[in-house]
Amino acid sequence: MSAQILIVEDEEDIARLIARTLEKESFEPLIATSLSEAQKLISQKLPALIILDLMLPDGDGLELCKSLRFREEKGVPVIILTAKGEEVDRILGFEMGADDYIVKPFSPRELALRVKAILRRSQTPSPSSLLRFEELEIFPEHMEVRVAGKPVKLTRTEFNLLLTLAQAQGKVLSRETLLDKVWGYTFEGYARTVDTHVRRLRKKLGSAARYIETVWGIGYRFRN
Repeated sequence: MSAQILIVEDEEDIARLIARTLEKESFEPLIATSLSEAQKLISQKLPALIILDLMLPDGDGLELCKSLRFREEKGVPVIILTAKGEEVDRILGFEMGADDYIVKPFSPRELALRVKAILRRSQTPSPSSLLRFEELEIFPEHMEVRVAGKPVKLTRTEFNLLLTLAQAQGKVLSRETLLDKVWGYTFEGYARTVDTHVRRLRKKLGSAARYIETVWGIGYRFRN
């Protein structure tokens, strides 16, 4: 059975373009032109992934993104697709739990590749063994992180970034390598996405942020 992708987009031409592109990749697209319609469809059946515009006629798409992260639907990946391309908008989108952020105008082919990469990543089982580094504990099986015994709330992408670095402890991973391993793609110009997530991850880890070292001009390393 093909994966069902919910497209939340009020511009019908764009929604149909995305739907046709996904159909060519053997996905089953559904279109919602408003937040209320999207919420109704989600309540009926959880899609495999949501492509979400931010500027909708009955509200801000970020509210839907945020609500998905605090309910049972938190496992549904979300790609934000919007004309809002400032860095502050990207950061806010990732803070609300988005797995990816694409700015209009966009390449339909690139969007399809990102959808496939995120679905492939979300379906890959994590190793079950606990990783412990003094006060930092990583539980791959449950996608949980604790610092000094206290749980740390991370998005799926932040968790995968931390796990990827921790599993390669002592090794320098370039931004391009991290894009490939965590996001599943390497497109020129998207290296800053890694930096944005590392900055957010460090802030959430508090004292354990010291484990993530910046290797200037290359990328990052998890300290032994």
